[in-house]
Amino acid sequence: MDAVLATSRLRTRESMAAGDALAYSTPVELTILMPCLNEANTVAACVAAALGYLRGAGIEGEVVVADNGSTDGSDRLATQAGARVVHVPVRGYGAALMAGIDAARGRFVIMGDADCSYDFSRLDGFVARLREGADLVMGNRFQGGVASGAMPGLHRYLGNPVLSFVGRLFFRTHIGDFHCGLRGFNRRSVQGLGLITPGMEFASEMIAKAALSGLKIEEVPTTLRPDGRGRPSHLRTWRDGWRHLRFLLLFCPRWLFLYPGAALLAVGATGLAVGLWDPAAFAPLHLGIHTLLYLGGATILGVQFIMFALLTKWIAVLAGLMPEPPWMTRWGSAFTIEKGLFIGLGLFGAGLVWSSWLTFDWGRGGFGPLDPLETMRSAIPAVTLMIAGTQAGIASFFAGALHFCWRSARSA
Repeated sequence: MDAVLATSRLRTRESMAAGDALAYSTPVELTILMPCLNEANTVAACVAAALGYLRGAGIEGEVVVADNGSTDGSDRLATQAGARVVHVPVRGYGAALMAGIDAARGRFVIMGDADCSYDFSRLDGFVARLREGADLVMGNRFQGGVASGAMPGLHRYLGNPVLSFVGRLFFRTHIGDFHCGLRGFNRRSVQGLGLITPGMEFASEMIAKAALSGLKIEEVPTTLRPDGRGRPSHLRTWRDGWRHLRFLLLFCPRWLFLYPGAALLAVGATGLAVGLWDPAAFAPLHLGIHTLLYLGGATILGVQFIMFALLTKWIAVLAGLMPEPPWMTRWGSAFTIEKGLFIGLGLFGAGLVWSSWLTFDWGRGGFGPLDPLETMRSAIPAVTLMIAGTQAGIASFFAGALHFCWRSARSA
């Protein structure tokens, strides 16, 4: 997909007329960017409003329409209205915007849908914040107002609030409307984020990476009006909602792996220790071998989840998808293959010694019938230690292989 998007960006630039080459190289202060796919009913009005704003505010700028394969003449209408049209062959909201951002000449970019749902004649709040040094300025429709019929009830009262809450929780940002389509940003700052998602989740990726990179993010109230397209939206509620949530989870291994893993490990290990030491500690509940088996499984899963969290973070840092977190910079030298193997061998060895002792004790009784209630009470935690130790060793080797591949790729 990265190669396809790169090719798309190259074709985007090649598709510009030769007469635009000088204009393309001349920087301006502001680019108003609109992704477009069959917006013939509204694109001309949006371009006119944006150009009117630039003239009225005395801002040297341009209007760029990133056309994503329209078949209704939207690109022609946008050109006639005064916009510079960029043709983007790769389909997708994110793909169109990335190509438009690459083609923009503005120091700042304000992006918004070309369906008349946003008022391009009222952008002073965005421009002011950008000039004051904000890297990303988000519109907030819940502060500015949502007109009747402008947003489906499912989106307004469930989808957007829930996904915005998840985004704030995961990425420790104050943004109240994660999915507002009207937003402004410093073009160089956003290009430095390495945005890659071609679909609707591009909106979440921009905020997540900006927050992780420590960019200055601010909000301004924004009004949302009913769109004027006269046809169904490109947005698919459940499909695109899941894509946003999936991206947030994959980009935040703390909540996907680390916190669930830590909870499983804490419950499992504590339960095993209590069950081994004093089975009647939770009377009238009795921690029998069946309960211990499940607690052992929770412990193993907890270790595995935590390993996945660390490896996922490590992969993202090596791939340049996110900056190295402070704890990794501070403690990175402590995470070596040898130390991981040492910990893994220690856990495995403890479980092996424990199992050997159980076997020796069985041998002293002539290898006769065993009492499963007593034997399994010790066998379950012993096997759990052996499995957890093996996981730690394998994860250490895997992390080392990742680092080796990364260094080989850099030197190639």
